[in-house]
Amino acid sequence: MSSDIPGVLKEWEVLEKEFMSLQETHRLYMQKLDEVSKLQKSFSSSISHQKKSLKDISHSLRKCRKGISDEEGKSVDDILSQIREWPNTFHEMEAFLPKKNGLYLSLVLGSVNVNLLSKQTKTAYKDEYEKFKLYVTVILLVLASLCLFIVSYRFVDAVVNFLLVWFYCTLTIRESVLISNGSRIKGWWVFHHYISTFLSGVMLTWPDGKLYQVFRNQFLAYSMYQSFLQLLQYYYQSGCLYRLKALGERHNLDLTVEGFQSWMWRGLTFLLPFLFFGHFWQLFNGISLYQMSQLPECVEWQVSVCGLCFLVLFMGNFFTTLAVVRHKVQQRNQAKAKSQ
Repeated sequence: MSSDIPGVLKEWEVLEKEFMSLQETHRLYMQKLDEVSKLQKSFSSSISHQKKSLKDISHSLRKCRKGISDEEGKSVDDILSQIREWPNTFHEMEAFLPKKNGLYLSLVLGSVNVNLLSKQTKTAYKDEYEKFKLYVTVILLVLASLCLFIVSYRFVDAVVNFLLVWFYCTLTIRESVLISNGSRIKGWWVFHHYISTFLSGVMLTWPDGKLYQVFRNQFLAYSMYQSFLQLLQYYYQSGCLYRLKALGERHNLDLTVEGFQSWMWRGLTFLLPFLFFGHFWQLFNGISLYQMSQLPECVEWQVSVCGLCFLVLFMGNFFTTLAVVRHKVQQRNQAKAKSQ
């Protein structure tokens, strides 16, 4: 054993040097973190100052726009045109700066900073969010099919509804984190997930009975279709985003397509009938539940509340989809006009 002591002592010397190097690296790392923190505060303050100055000068230019020569007016218009582009640049900059959480994130997570500092981390988080949606959607499709065609126990139905509550609740948190990191998620789609969380929670509390059994198969079939529709949307949107990012025309954290190219129209026209069918199924669910709530034997409050939720989902989804289609048709016509 004594013959091994020199070798062990030599290994210890090497390990001690590595440890001292590690301590120095840690010291440098903490120093850089402190420098980054100070730079973030200074940068955030500079952006706020720029925003205020931009607002003031924009107001001043609009006031003095009247009563000036055409040449001066052209210069003012050019400046105003540049001013309108700056907010988007500020938005991109602020995506990499710490910011206060919104009300929802503050209630769920407190004041913890959810800002991701690198583009790679943001993109990885967004991709993980998309995969999470895809995997859970497939699981929900399988479970809803199982309940509809094979199993008819209320306990298994409750598991599906509980999974829906967890799924939509998790989506709202993850989407709030993405918004804090610069993602452009439209307001209705976020609100849609809040309503879906509430609806699934109400369905979870609906006690077993005659009216529940009447609506059960209709709801499970609807859940299956929604999962199928979400899969279609996922592959359509991911395909469009992949092409637009390859062309350098979209942001890495975008979740839905806002830009429009001519090659998208074929996929969109294929998807629209499925979307509108799903929207009108929500309307059908709302009407069915309203009619059930008028029956003398209806004593469950869940019937009318679920019916109201389905009607709100129908109106929001239907009119938002119409607005998106109208916007994309306008973009298509503008692209045709430019090409001519």
